[in-house]
Amino acid sequence: MQKEQYLGVYVSTLPYDDILADIEKRMAAGQKSTIIAVNPEKVIAAGKNEELKQLINAATYQIPDGIGVVLASKLKGGRLASRVTGIDLMERLIARAAEKGYRVFLYGAKEEVVKKAKENLEAKYPRLCIAGYMNGYVNDDEAVVRAINEANADMLFVALGSPRQELWIRAHMDRLNVKVFQGVGGSFDVFAGHVKRAPKLFRTLGLEWLYRLVTDPKRFKRQLALPKFLWRVLTEKRTAGKSGC
Repeated sequence: MQKEQYLGVYVSTLPYDDILADIEKRMAAGQKSTIIAVNPEKVIAAGKNEELKQLINAATYQIPDGIGVVLASKLKGGRLASRVTGIDLMERLIARAAEKGYRVFLYGAKEEVVKKAKENLEAKYPRLCIAGYMNGYVNDDEAVVRAINEANADMLFVALGSPRQELWIRAHMDRLNVKVFQGVGGSFDVFAGHVKRAPKLFRTLGLEWLYRLVTDPKRFKRQLALPKFLWRVLTEKRTAGKSGC
């Protein structure tokens, strides 16, 4: 699949429907797929941490979760038309699992959060099979791996925060029979109803970052990554590269 590259970090250009179709082809072929969300903050961090950069670039899909990545693509004449957010892709995968009978496992967050997220998702998608769940405070990785395999899960959503969740997936995926792995950050909190997303208008306009900043001014320092990222993209000597992988 074609990918764009910004400051050495790959970004997948596929929209939601194409990602879902591609994942199902890979599942049918017995291939494992990993999904990692990319935003300006993460790209800037990857520039200072080679391990993080390699972790991102090794994923099957590096989805453009941040509006800054989409803006960078437009500025460089790329093909990204819109964001592909981690939480929305997770829900689309959940809906596909309910439709096709794929088995799902949820791992991470607090016990009350992951349990409520499970209950709410099952209520919304009655045909959904969440074959198991475990909170993120279990310190026995072997027990977690065993539980996921015993559940015969096809899809695994890990909410441990980034990059911890992606590092956990990388460390254990070879021993897991799962076909789709996605680190989902705070998505369980949203599905549990403990955290509210920005209103749809803000999300549609790509202004979710502004809503978060207004409702939580402490995020100001984090949001500085957006202008810093765009400036570096515009001033880097080498134009955004294309990868044929």
